[in-house]
Parts: sequence; C-alpha cells; structure tokens
Amino acid sequence: MSVIISHDKLKDFVLQVFTKMEVPAKDVLLAASVLLSADLRGIDSHGVARLPGYVRLWRKKRINANPDFKIVHEMPSTATVDGDAGLGLVIGPKAMAIAIEKARIYGTGWVAVRNSNHFGIGAFHAMMALEHDMIGVAMTNASPLVAPTFSIERMLGTNPICYAFPSGNEDPVVVDMATSAAANGKLELAQFQDKQIPEGWVQDKTGGSSTDPHILKAGGSLLPLGSDRDHGSHKGFGLAATVDILSGVLSGANYGPWVPPFVAFLEPPTNPVGLGIGHFFGAMKIDAFRPALDFKNNMDFWIRRFKEAKPAAGGPAVIIPGQPEAMAQKDRELNGIPLLPYVYDELTKLGSEMGINFK
Repeated sequence: MSVIISHDKLKDFVLQVFTKMEVPAKDVLLAASVLLSADLRGIDSHGVARLPGYVRLWRKKRINANPDFKIVHEMPSTATVDGDAGLGLVIGPKAMAIAIEKARIYGTGWVAVRNSNHFGIGAFHAMMALEHDMIGVAMTNASPLVAPTFSIERMLGTNPICYAFPSGNEDPVVVDMATSAAANGKLELAQFQDKQIPEGWVQDKTGGSSTDPHILKAGGSLLPLGSDRDHGSHKGFGLAATVDILSGVLSGANYGPWVPPFVAFLEPPTNPVGLGIGHFFGAMKIDAFRPALDFKNNMDFWIRRFKEAKPAAGGPAVIIPGQPEAMAQKDRELNGIPLLPYVYDELTKLGSEMGINFK
C-alpha cells in the first residue's frame, strides 16, 4: 500500500538532500522542482524514486554539484552548451531558457547540450515554453539498454522525446514518451514488485521473447517502440536514433553504447566518444507562424474534437497526450503524492545516511 506524502513535505526533504549534496542555493529549488514535477504528473519512475541514484553518482564524483555551465558555440538562433558534468535537473532548464530567449528574438531557438546527466522528465523542460506562447521540444539520450531492430546488442537508451503545444482554455497537449517499447522506469517498478511484464517490452540475451522484469541483469535488452519488425520496431529504432544524433552526435556528448550509465555501480565506458550525456531543446514562437491567439483557439477546437472521437465498442474515450498527467497533477497537488513502500524505505534510508529525518 502506498504512503501518501504532501508535495510540500516531500519538496522540503528533496531540498535538504540537494543542499547536502552541495548544490548551490540558487540551483537547489530548481533541481527539486524538476524532480518533483515527475511525481506530481504521475511519472513515478522519474521522481523521488531516482533521488538516491543522483546521490550515489555525486558520491562517485560523476555529478558536479557546482558546475561551470557555459555556451561553447553559438549563432543567433542556436547554441551548444557544456554542462560541466552538472545535475541534468539544473542544466536542462537553464539550456531550455536559452532556447526560449532565442525564440523570443528570432522566432525559434535550438540548444544542444553535452557533458550533462539525467535530466528528469522531458515534459518539465518542454513545458517551460508554454507560458511564452511557444511550442517546446526536449529530448535526451540515455544509458544503452535498447537493442536496435534485428540485434541483441544494447546500443541505445530509452531516449525520450517531448513536444509541448500551448492551448487556450484546454490543458496543453504534451507528447512525452520513450522511444523504447517501455521506459526503463516501468521495468524497475516491476522488478521491485516482482511482477511479470507484458510481452514485447524486452528480449533475452539470444533475442527470444521474455516477460521477466529482471532479464536485463541476465544479458537481455529493452526493445524499441514497436517491439519487433512486423509491428514497427524499425520506427522506434528510427526515433531513438534521431534523439541520439541530435542529443549526442550534434552536441559533442557521448552517444550509442558510449553513453554513461545512470547507476553508480557501473563505470562509464573507458573509451568515450564525447562528454557526458547529451540533450537537445527547442522553442518555436507561435507568433513566428501565425497569431498566437488564433493558434490556441484552434488547439482548443482540435483537443475537443479528438476527445469526442467515437470510441471502440466497450472501450474508453480518447485520451489526449498529456491529459492523464494533467489530471494526476491536479489530484496530487491537492491530496498528496503516493510513494510505493520500497521508495519510501529508500528515502528513509537516504535521509538517515545524510542526517535528514524523512519520517
């Protein structure tokens, strides 16, 4: 049974942890807000469940709590940023802010990032553009756990991609998804609950189908979106490749099998092809294409029409991308955030180690 904790109390704990990690005061609130945005939106695998992992990476000196964030290449509407091995939770929104400022001046802004770490959920960064009447784009490469179509070798990360579209009276459309058949976080949750997973998420070390949530520890791999060639895995492979190239090859970060692992007990590759993990951000000003009010009115009409789409017999109504997360956020801000028992126990243990009373 889940343990319910208020957003404010959970935020206070996260702030204390990042402070103990020696994250500068100016960045502590930002890091906590990005991390907790995942819990608020119901993406439990990327919220406080990840907090002990960040601490372990910091202890291994793979996260620089006080990085020298700087632009290393720039043109009017583009930039490349070096995150100096900082927290992706801080590097990501700072880079997105640069993209938004460039879009404010030039219509669009694009920022590639190298030498960063795990940046939380893509939605936080992409949605930063919404309040500026802009379309937001965010993506990142990740630890190699996914085998490309026809392979058994782990070559790509789950490589999420997010697009956020502003609207008027309706909730914004937020397309936030992994390019693998399932996000690794879902696999981790199944591991802790010792539950079998659906077919099509993973394969064993020989390429055979598996429903074992622990199969990655036995040499298996995650599958691209589509699961197999007959069901379109080449499309998921193509999307993951696009994210990897824009985030890694374009920025000068590591890419493919050279992306460093999130878990601290695995060492980064000894033959890196770049610096850290890579991200890619974009902002597109609506007024650069048409009046923003007209666009948002049309978006409202688009959303309502799709919600009214005739459902299959006995099936649920159409769900707009971002709708479940928006509903979760409204509920959790009011009623608290549910933590699975193992997450609660991990945070309690972490608090004890750092001299913070989580209970």
